[in-house]
Amino acid sequence: MDLNLTGKTALVTGSTAGIGLAIAERLAQEGAEVIICGRNQAKLDAAAERIGKLGKVRAVLADPGTAEGAATLIAAVPDADILINNLGIYEAKPFTEISDADWHHLFEVNVVSGARLARHYFPKMLAKDWGRIIFIASESALMIPEEMVHYGTTKTAQLAIARGLAVQTKGTGVTVNSVLPGPTRSEGIVDFIRSTAKDKSLSDEDLGKGFVQTARPSSLIGRLTEPEEIGNIVAFLASPLASVTNGAAIRAEGGIVPTVA
Repeated sequence: MDLNLTGKTALVTGSTAGIGLAIAERLAQEGAEVIICGRNQAKLDAAAERIGKLGKVRAVLADPGTAEGAATLIAAVPDADILINNLGIYEAKPFTEISDADWHHLFEVNVVSGARLARHYFPKMLAKDWGRIIFIASESALMIPEEMVHYGTTKTAQLAIARGLAVQTKGTGVTVNSVLPGPTRSEGIVDFIRSTAKDKSLSDEDLGKGFVQTARPSSLIGRLTEPEEIGNIVAFLASPLASVTNGAAIRAEGGIVPTVA
């Protein structure tokens, strides 16, 4: 299927690994010119080289998790047809141990970073009557994990921002949506699971299955999601073919959430 993305410019944050990298690769494969960003030059170069084998890519050393980094990124990329707000961090911590600083940090990175960029690109999309903004949230937005209340809360906030922007697109060619992955394979999540596993000799695949079955027992797929599976969904939503999907929270969590929220 041709997603008609040739000639479109797509900015993907948090794009040097995991879901963000998979999204960038899929968009590049579909003909979009992809802009990736990151804080680490070596990781940024490696990601750009990988994506460059599939299509057009440009790398910007900037961290939109800070006001200064967002300004740097916007200066380097003043216009974009597609904005994928994927940047995010997480940590497991008992609620009573989550400090004010922890709350502020997670909101700054997970919520404010996307709001900053949308504040710049959204009006431009409306002006040209076409654009896509997609927030990469989590099933934790609907089922707040007891071990990561602050993380789940930031993901719920992303849904609220996306919906609030979407209602302002009425009658235009702009759409704003959220995607809610479940636990997805990445170097970070595998390291996290292994650090908490009782049997550290298990393979990454078995560790992932064990984590999902224990920590997310309602999952219908019973395994970690692969980043490419999320990349496929996001690429479709970013395309002209998804023109009737707007203001939606697309569940891509393997059936963890038992009912539609």
